[in-house]
Amino acid sequence: MTTETETARKGWMGLLARSKPTRLAQLFPDLPAHDFLRAPEVGAVMVQGRIGGVGQPFNLGEMTVTRCALRLASGATGHAYVQGRDKAHAVRAAALDALLQTEQGPELQDSILTPLRAEETTRRASRAAKAAATRVEFFTLVRGEDQ
Repeated sequence: MTTETETARKGWMGLLARSKPTRLAQLFPDLPAHDFLRAPEVGAVMVQGRIGGVGQPFNLGEMTVTRCALRLASGATGHAYVQGRDKAHAVRAAALDALLQTEQGPELQDSILTPLRAEETTRRASRAAKAAATRVEFFTLVRGEDQ
């Protein structure tokens, strides 16, 4: 795989993992024929954080995830890790990952990924607006003895 392809795949896998399971099921109701390489299973992963996004990593805590790997009849393989315990979401995301690597990819980009990306952008803007409404501006007065 080329770097450009890897970057695109990381992008759609992240988008599928962050998407709402009900919305993904609406956009992609019918699963293609597939065999499980790894049936959906629930587990936990350690989440790491960084102070300010750039500091030393530290263990924040554990998060429940569901993972799945499958192979389509065409031979394309798909993988998915999704937050929570939704096995159907993991299977659907893995199937889409596999299909997006085939010749159906451009069509699925337009019909599934584009609406999901737009909805995520709207959700993020709404959340940012709510956070901005609670922002407090601090200022300092200069006192005479500080000069």
